[in-house]
Amino acid sequence: MAGKLARALEVAAATLLLALMAVTIIDVVGRYLLEAPLVGAFELTELLLCAMVFAALPLASRDGGHVEVDLLAGALPRGAAEALARAAAAISAAVLLYFAWRLVIVAHDLIGTGARSNALVIPFAPFAAFGALACVLAAGFGVLREWRR
Repeated sequence: MAGKLARALEVAAATLLLALMAVTIIDVVGRYLLEAPLVGAFELTELLLCAMVFAALPLASRDGGHVEVDLLAGALPRGAAEALARAAAAISAAVLLYFAWRLVIVAHDLIGTGARSNALVIPFAPFAAFGALACVLAAGFGVLREWRR
C-alpha cells in the first residue's frame, strides 16, 4: 500500500510541477507578447507551489532526502549509531505529527471563516488539509524507512 501511495504522490508532484510551468509560460507569453497577463497567476503559483511542496514531503521522507548532519554517527559504535538514527526518526515523526495537528486546526478555522484567495476565490482549507495529510504520511514514511534498515 505504501508503494501505491508513494506512486500517487509522485504523479501528483509531477503534475503540480507541470501546472506551475504552464502557469508561468502562459503568464509570460501573455504579459510580453499579448500585453494581457494571466489573471491570478501569482495566486496560482503560490497555491500550486504549496501543494507541490506538501506532495513531495512524504517522498523525501521515504527516500531519506532530508538534510542530515552525522557528526556523531561515525564516532559511535554501530549499535549506538542505529539507536541514534531511530531516535532522530521518532523525533522527526513527532514534529511532523505536531505540524499535522496544527494544520488540521488551521484547516478547520479556514473552513469556518470561508477564507479564499483574492483574485480567483480559491478556498484555502483544502490546502491546509492536504498539508496535514502530507505531514502524517511523511512521519509514517520516515519511521518505516528507519525501521526497515
